[in-house]
Amino acid sequence: MLGQAYDGRALINGSRVHAQDGQTFDCISPVDGRLLTTVARCGQADVDAAVAAGRAAFEDRRWCGLAPAARKRVMVKFADQLLAHADELAMMETLDMGKPIRYARSVDVNSAANCLRWYGEAVDKIYDEIAPTASTALALIQREPVGVVGVIVPWNYPMIMAAWKIAPALAAGNSVVLKPSEKSPLTALRLAELALEAGIPPGVFNVVPGYGAEAGSPLALHMDVDCIAFTGSTRVGKQIHVMAGQSNLKRAWTELGGKSPNIVFADCPDLDKAVEAAVGSIFFNQGESCNAPSRLFVEASIRDQFLEKVLALVPGYAPANPLAPDTVMGAIVDQTQMNSVLRYIALGKQEGAALLAGGEQALLDTGGCYVQPTIFAGVTPGMTIAREEIFGPVLSVLSFTDTSDVLRQANQSIYGLQAAVWTRDINKAHGVARALRAGTVHVNQYDEDDITVPFGGYKQSGVGRDKSLHAFDKYTETKTTWIRIDSPV
Repeated sequence: MLGQAYDGRALINGSRVHAQDGQTFDCISPVDGRLLTTVARCGQADVDAAVAAGRAAFEDRRWCGLAPAARKRVMVKFADQLLAHADELAMMETLDMGKPIRYARSVDVNSAANCLRWYGEAVDKIYDEIAPTASTALALIQREPVGVVGVIVPWNYPMIMAAWKIAPALAAGNSVVLKPSEKSPLTALRLAELALEAGIPPGVFNVVPGYGAEAGSPLALHMDVDCIAFTGSTRVGKQIHVMAGQSNLKRAWTELGGKSPNIVFADCPDLDKAVEAAVGSIFFNQGESCNAPSRLFVEASIRDQFLEKVLALVPGYAPANPLAPDTVMGAIVDQTQMNSVLRYIALGKQEGAALLAGGEQALLDTGGCYVQPTIFAGVTPGMTIAREEIFGPVLSVLSFTDTSDVLRQANQSIYGLQAAVWTRDINKAHGVARALRAGTVHVNQYDEDDITVPFGGYKQSGVGRDKSLHAFDKYTETKTTWIRIDSPV
């Protein structure tokens, strides 16, 4: 599969097509700098065609008109198709964005397939409602698909992020136009092919690769798109909301950045477990995770002991060839992102943080994009590395002595995606969890997860929730049908 020629054409109305103006862009692997393929550089005309295909499919009810049980069977088959092509998809994901093949296969493919299956299985088990009105009326409350859903996903988990959005949207009966990141477009295109093979009708699921300004903005501004779902940076998320309002006031759901605090108290029940979670969670996926616990708060009395254990684990996360089966940290997605991470590391040094590990580019002779796992201590809340999302393998360590003070520091962020607290005191655990302004608070673990629980954040980490049954709220309208009932004779 290493020498495979990948098809970079868009998929619109059931067919692979070039961009209408013939433009392309190069898809370069961060593993070693090789050219994987050229990809259709879609623009306004291509987005228009994809939206028109989605609208036609919605209006003639070729998909939304199917009984939920029928859509379920297709969604389950779609999930099966992912697993049947798991090795191919994992290789594609690794070559395209640099994550270790072991995780692309065991995490990304499996999670995406599970998501598709779960929403398919759920859709014929959700009941509508009858309101408790007077006996002279019957008020039916029903869910209906919103119509055409535009989806824009990031490059860090291309399959998983796509699945989180397209699964509930498709299961509910919508048509979807997906714009993958230009940094990692390949698996999205292959997913659309597998959807067709599973039985999703042409026009229902379309993929338009391209740049944000050329394909993403036209999708968000499109007057015939009923809903836009976006995962990515807070900066772009704000633009998505503006464009939704400027156009047809389409509903906009955004899952954005994070700067998650990980708080370890001196009465932590298992210090080694806390260390492993702190290190493993920040370096997983090369630190390219919006929910990464990038701010580590350690109570002062155990700070030195904790840091000693942290540093002992760092060598095990040295970046290596993502295609090797034992690699645990791979390549940064591209040169631009790698340079951004290195710039933040330089700022940490300049602003007075103590560099304890890493801090340099790695594996320079490979032609790929690699950064050493990096630890800063002596970090203060005002430092750039403590405030801004780095999206790379960089951990900022802060210490505290007072619970109220650490809560103030933890919440002193524009983000509120996830957080964690480590303590054996159940009262403290509940109290701190309630006080933390975050969509998910982990207690004595980090990043344990399930499709049944919602994912999203407070503040500038976005609006709405992916995963769980709550996701259906984003892609359905709630309709009331009020029926007058005459009094019986």
